[in-house]
Amino acid sequence: MNGLLIENYVESELSHVANRLRAAFPDERFFALFGSMGAGKTALVKAFCRCLGVEDNVCSPTFSIVNEYTAATGDPVYHFDFYRLRHIDEAYDIGYDEYFYSGNYCFVEWPELVEPLLPQRYVKIHISGEDDRRTLDASIIETEN
Repeated sequence: MNGLLIENYVESELSHVANRLRAAFPDERFFALFGSMGAGKTALVKAFCRCLGVEDNVCSPTFSIVNEYTAATGDPVYHFDFYRLRHIDEAYDIGYDEYFYSGNYCFVEWPELVEPLLPQRYVKIHISGEDDRRTLDASIIETEN
């Protein structure tokens, strides 16, 4: 399987959605989340982190660009939000590559702003919808970078 489509889910089902994502992509560690403002990207990251046993407060790193959490295994989990990035050089300034290529879970919101920096292989998640109903479409992307 290299794709997953979940249609018409509501926020109360996010734990189930996150578990399905983890089961569909058990060996993947890099997840790029695409969707409009308010689509539910951060809410999905929160649910996925709960599945990983993260007990930290998971919130959008809008101003800090990256938050680090600790999974139940003791491994770090990285959560990026590039929405406020003014220039791609800011990603270089925080040492993005040490995070992206660490082998640990990485969740990236607004990845289109750093697209040239994304790894050659990642899970692309697109969230869309209206009102309280959402659709998630996820697939593995492999590029020639």
